[in-house]
Amino acid sequence: MAELRHLPTHLIGGNFLLTETEPDLVFTPEDLSSDQRLMAQTAEKFMEKEVLPNLEALEHQAEGLTPKLFRQAGELGLLGMEVPAEYDGLGLGKTSALGVEEQMTRLGGFGVTCGAHCGIGTQPLVYFGTETQKKKYLAKLATGEWMAAYALSEAGSGSDALGLRTKATLSPDGKHYILNGTKMWISNAAWADFFTVFAKVDGQQVTAFLVERTFSGVSTGKEEHKLGIKSSSTRRLILEDAQVPVENLLGEIGKGAYIAFNILNVGRLKLGSGAMGAAKESLKVATRYALERQQFGRPIATFGLIQHKLADMAARIFAGESAVYRTSAMLEAVLATGETMDSMKPPFLRGLDEFALECSIIKVACSEILDDVADETLQVHGGYGFTEEFTAARTCRDARINRIFEGTNEINRLFIPGLLLRRAQRGRFPLVPAITKVTKELLDLTPLEDSTGADPLAVTRGLLANAKKLVLFVSGVAYQRHGEKLIEEQEVAASLSDMIIDIYLAESALLRTLKTRKAAGAAPMMTDLTLVFANEAVGRLEQQARRALAAISQGDELRGQLGIVRRLLRWLPLDGVAMRRRIAKRLCEVGSFSALVATR
Repeated sequence: MAELRHLPTHLIGGNFLLTETEPDLVFTPEDLSSDQRLMAQTAEKFMEKEVLPNLEALEHQAEGLTPKLFRQAGELGLLGMEVPAEYDGLGLGKTSALGVEEQMTRLGGFGVTCGAHCGIGTQPLVYFGTETQKKKYLAKLATGEWMAAYALSEAGSGSDALGLRTKATLSPDGKHYILNGTKMWISNAAWADFFTVFAKVDGQQVTAFLVERTFSGVSTGKEEHKLGIKSSSTRRLILEDAQVPVENLLGEIGKGAYIAFNILNVGRLKLGSGAMGAAKESLKVATRYALERQQFGRPIATFGLIQHKLADMAARIFAGESAVYRTSAMLEAVLATGETMDSMKPPFLRGLDEFALECSIIKVACSEILDDVADETLQVHGGYGFTEEFTAARTCRDARINRIFEGTNEINRLFIPGLLLRRAQRGRFPLVPAITKVTKELLDLTPLEDSTGADPLAVTRGLLANAKKLVLFVSGVAYQRHGEKLIEEQEVAASLSDMIIDIYLAESALLRTLKTRKAAGAAPMMTDLTLVFANEAVGRLEQQARRALAAISQGDELRGQLGIVRRLLRWLPLDGVAMRRRIAKRLCEVGSFSALVATR
């Protein structure tokens, strides 16, 4: 592989663990332009006027309704945000699309329909298609004339994606590939006109193909009876001697893995954005109900434990949203350089690969934030939440799939430290020098000073700097014990991953708050939201470090290592009760997360 160009440190994937990022370098939701906000408002109006009034009919898959609404979304430009203008898209990029994705996921199933189409359904063609392929298909996809789907998973190859059995064989006349196999869990299968299908040429080389529904030998199974996202379609895609023209081979024979995994990187980012949209909607529902529901003569929103829940939901959404926008803008910045990676021909854009780690972080964190928010929303509703009379039950059902979509959270947790190790072995990430440097520094470690009276955001920044050292220290101990087989110690790898996730989200929230405070002069709610998240993250970081080290070391060695953990994470707990009360009070006054964090 050709040597990669030098990039600014904040635009190197995973480098947040090794360096400190200045607030001015991160993109935040407050930086969105008026045009970007307008597209989100267009999506919001569409959902309010056309989609949500048809909720029950959509949930029962009323004949033709979802395709009709899907086409309407296309007419408004909501499906072509990331498709280049020369193919009838808007060409506005990933960050512009985030607000639209958030709105579409207010109804989970419809959000899956549109998200699967715009993301993993259309993006393979955008980034890996030939000019002829793009001219033939992209305009239809951008405008909603056609719906797209992505077909990778099989009954025996879920997490082991490359263990697929679908086979592609060149026809005797050399004009077609003959595909045979069955794909499982295909979103949009009932309505899709266009599938990106992965198969092994001659049973060996993983390759991608562009498959039209009307091709001979292509059919779908019955609708899956799902727990949630009932307004979306999920079926098997059945390929029985399906004839695919040779010109519909996508990319290069044997290089399908590069397409599959790079598109999943982008898909994980988009999933995180959608999860935050659903979480914001759920928080709004919980807040409204807490204000309306009277117990013991007053609204339950005035009770401390309900306020605790509302504030915790808001703090986690704030951290997740901050990480999503930060990552999206960084990814776009690297894409804009036009730099390519020559792992396949034609080479693919570096930006698709550079932030694979951050995209996995977002997938895990945001899907679990949504799960927690949905669960707490149901709890706020009490017994009513357990009935279908209120939306809380549906939100819980719809939220659950996100921890499975785009690679299970368990697979993504293993991927995060695994990617760092692989990049270190290839000389692309200076992990070993960083571990060596930190280990030497720990011999003369100076703990954080007493934070009484200090700016709590500055103290938090110091804490996160120490937390990064802790991750490197624990990684070094684990690598010294297990070497390249570290990833086989899945429990240790998952603990490292959880520490990295907490650091990235907490830092993203902190940088957003510092940037906003500098621009606006004050950001009281953002400050409280950041500190609530950081205050809780300290305990989680220590727990994961202790868990990992106890699985590696014992006796005096372990005692010494735990002493380092305590010194690195020295933290005077903040008054989380007071902060949560302030957040909940303001949230109940303004009614929504967006209004809570508004600076104007």
